[in-house]
Amino acid sequence: MADVTLITGSTLGSAEYVAELLAEKLEEAGFSTELLHGPELNELSTAGTWLVVTSTHGAGDLPDNLQPLFDEIEEKRPDLSQLRYGAVGIGNREYDLFCGAIDKMDKLLTACGAQRIGDRLDIDVLEHEIPEDPAEVWIESWKTLIG
Repeated sequence: MADVTLITGSTLGSAEYVAELLAEKLEEAGFSTELLHGPELNELSTAGTWLVVTSTHGAGDLPDNLQPLFDEIEEKRPDLSQLRYGAVGIGNREYDLFCGAIDKMDKLLTACGAQRIGDRLDIDVLEHEIPEDPAEVWIESWKTLIG
């Protein structure tokens, strides 16, 4: 089992690129990682550490590849009290529901008993043309919290 399971929700690929960079940085620090693009709940361990990286599209919506996992967790309400997670959102601050997808995921995981590690990172694409840049800074402090 991986030390950190990275779960991405992506429409145009930004979240996948960010997750790939974060996985690389975690591996350089000695963690094992598994990168999953829109997995199903039965593919995931409900104990351990997840790092959810998702973009937001539409009116604060989850990307199509992450929506089924969200729906499954919302419907089944599994006990996630043995799960710790990190949360990274990518969005555009000009929209009312800036980083709405990660906000929804964050609230759902917490409601099921999971514990978020550290602060959530909300990346504004208007401020950071390359979303990997703020993510690379964020992961440096986050990885010390999971060690």
